[in-house]
Amino acid sequence: MPDFDLLVVGGGPGGYVAAIRAAQRGLRVGLVEKERPGGVCLNWGCIPTKAMLRSAEIFQTITAAADFGVYADNVRYDFAVVRQRKDGIVKELTDGVASLLAANDVTVIEGHARFTSPTSVEVFEAGHSPIFPGGPRYAAAPTATATRTVTANDVIIATGSVPAQLPIPGADLPGVVTSDGAFGLIGVPDRLVVIGGSAVGAEWASLFATFGSQVTIVEMQDTLVPLEDADVGSALGRSFTKRGITVLTSSTVEAIARTDALRVTVGGKHARQLDADVVLVGVGRRPNTAELGLEIAGIEADVRGFIPVDEQLRTSVEHVYAIGDVTGRALLAHVASHQGLTAADVIAGHPAHIDYTAIPAATFTHPEIASVGLTEAKARAAGHDLITARFPFAALGRAKTFGETEGFVKIIAGQRYREVLGVHIIGSSASDLITEGALAIALEATLDELADTIHAHPTLGEIGMEAAFAGLGLPVHIPPRKR
Repeated sequence: MPDFDLLVVGGGPGGYVAAIRAAQRGLRVGLVEKERPGGVCLNWGCIPTKAMLRSAEIFQTITAAADFGVYADNVRYDFAVVRQRKDGIVKELTDGVASLLAANDVTVIEGHARFTSPTSVEVFEAGHSPIFPGGPRYAAAPTATATRTVTANDVIIATGSVPAQLPIPGADLPGVVTSDGAFGLIGVPDRLVVIGGSAVGAEWASLFATFGSQVTIVEMQDTLVPLEDADVGSALGRSFTKRGITVLTSSTVEAIARTDALRVTVGGKHARQLDADVVLVGVGRRPNTAELGLEIAGIEADVRGFIPVDEQLRTSVEHVYAIGDVTGRALLAHVASHQGLTAADVIAGHPAHIDYTAIPAATFTHPEIASVGLTEAKARAAGHDLITARFPFAALGRAKTFGETEGFVKIIAGQRYREVLGVHIIGSSASDLITEGALAIALEATLDELADTIHAHPTLGEIGMEAAFAGLGLPVHIPPRKR
């Protein structure tokens, strides 16, 4: 008899959610995890960065308090306390996940799993990171001796992703860190170069600029956050420039050398040399599958290491499923969680499949960015005749009282039926406001339905309704477009 009905390999936001759901469905569940539960999201990604960004936000708010008639003297920050607060939040949440797994009778096995067959793995003691003490242990290969073998009727691969490495001369020099390695910094660098203007790089740039770093961000595409709508990326670039961040788009880092500082050679549109105390590589992530022994189990992966799956998360091998970043569908924690729920339900015999139609994404820069659905460029490329509607935060009463008037919402809708195809926001609380856009797309709502829905006043949430009115040619709180 197998040790478990289901074995989940990886305890991140996909893996632990899948394990809990499967246990609730009556399965005997084991979970193999080589560090604290919660995976990259809770330990090295979503949660710790947002905790530090919140500290930066409060610092920024207090330094501007005089604008609100509030006076604070000698405002300063203590980066050590910022890090301590982050660590406390991470520990509280990871301990909470461990408690939830125990409460649902999930057996947690510490170590690194490697397939010996499609439904059995050897578990090795995990190595330790050479990046910095206490760092993520995926950075080192497992030890050579297996501690035990585990079997199951079904297996879910949920091992997530690791920071991508750049083939740049000097990328291995001291002072060059990945997004995960940045958590090892014990102080705010005076001069920081961020390679990559996507969500990861942009968030770190925003954070350290708020704390006083002289930040330069280098992005090879024409705009920052290139996966977002071009208007949003351009707006973020203007906002960053206004804050004193040097934005070098259509540019690449060609080499890094060590002189008295780190000498960064930039090529492309803004070719130059930069001196930095720290260089942060934030160019994306790659699947964490190299040490799993996929070939032993016959599990297919593409040339980058991502594992193809169907809409019920099945891999090429019967009884083996994959969820989260390793599938390459959308490297987002909330997608991993939904994939985990779907896979667990399928394995337990319940009809389920995942729908990728409306996947919201958020970037926690200042101002925030959030989006769901098609960008304008992708909608036009797909052959849609479009209505594009915009409404600025500056025209919202609540945004005025809040003191956050930067940014806008942009809605992409079909011309014939006025159905919502995409929603793109840059501005205060964008990550919270995007939920209405996700619901609109999921429910096939139209501009008319958004406009006819009564929204509370005064709120930031009114911006979706106001944009819908603008898209219908009936704007109330902005001038009409000239015909």
